[in-house]
Amino acid sequence: QVQLVESGGGLVQAGGSLRLSCAASGRTFSSDAMGWFRQAPGKEREFVAAINWSGSRYYADSVKGRFTISRDNAKNTAYLEMNSLKLEDTAVYYCAQGPSYSGSAFGDYGMRYWGKGTLVTVSS
Repeated sequence: QVQLVESGGGLVQAGGSLRLSCAASGRTFSSDAMGWFRQAPGKEREFVAAINWSGSRYYADSVKGRFTISRDNAKNTAYLEMNSLKLEDTAVYYCAQGPSYSGSAFGDYGMRYWGKGTLVTVSS
């Protein structure tokens, strides 16, 4: 049974930083892609970042240059380093895992498993 558990969310002022973690279990982590998605109040879930098994990284335009996705295969953990946070980054952030990042919203970007999310609130 695949489990993804996010942590590291919280309240931060605009311009600040947070680091999210996603602990994965139940599936071969090193062979899979990992992704971060977010859903703001009243909005649809959107892609934030992904990293393939090879280390290739992909970002939404809205977070490029501010967010960094990484993974530690020895710890079965993925991370999302978020810097220069903006009010519009406020959302529930979800970790996801799948065979490969597809780059397309059709089929959930290739992700098959999802965590329950962690709330990030950016205040002014």
